[in-house]
Amino acid sequence: MARASKFFTQEQRKEIADAVAEAESKTSAEIVPVVATDSGRYDRAEDSFGLVLGLLTLPVLWLLFEWHPDSQAQWGPQNPLNSILRLMLGVFGGYLVGAFAASRIGPLRRLFTTRREMYEEVESRAQETFFDQRIHHTQGGTGLLIYVSLYEHIAVVFADEAVNARLGQTALDELCKTLTDNMHSGNPTLAFVATIRAAGEKLSKVMPREANDRNELPDALVILD
Repeated sequence: MARASKFFTQEQRKEIADAVAEAESKTSAEIVPVVATDSGRYDRAEDSFGLVLGLLTLPVLWLLFEWHPDSQAQWGPQNPLNSILRLMLGVFGGYLVGAFAASRIGPLRRLFTTRREMYEEVESRAQETFFDQRIHHTQGGTGLLIYVSLYEHIAVVFADEAVNARLGQTALDELCKTLTDNMHSGNPTLAFVATIRAAGEKLSKVMPREANDRNELPDALVILD
């Protein structure tokens, strides 16, 4: 799984930061680009894969240790509790191995995670980031978050009250489409730069920069590992 801290070079981060500065020179809005490694833990998916692997170990253990086609030729005391205990421990061990593997291997979690659940997690994390990065603390409610979550391959464009009121949801959706289309093309730096520039152009028409405007938030790509 790609980590956000390794996803962009220093030169690419600077290119994105320069795009923010250029866009904000035209508008009073504060644009904050964010890239996250992932947006959710997806514990249920890890447990689901662990359960599947645990159940799959049951027939394997039975064939290896319990099934004896020539059992009629054997004698001696047999304790069924030993067999049950071995099978239970095997299933539990398979569950632990599966859950651990899914926690480390992203594609395994994705097998047991719905797209809707991913969207909900990304939107929730984007809203948390909006507050954690103090984007909601701008003087005129002029914050705009451009958020990309790498594991889920989902992007969110989230705006503060003033931006949302003047720009409108349709324009925000267009920015999000610009972002996702360019991410899909395989150039994440261009995706951020193009979206930031498009946001600057749109915002300059409804929230032009004023003489007394000050830069309230850093012009930089925020990394969330």
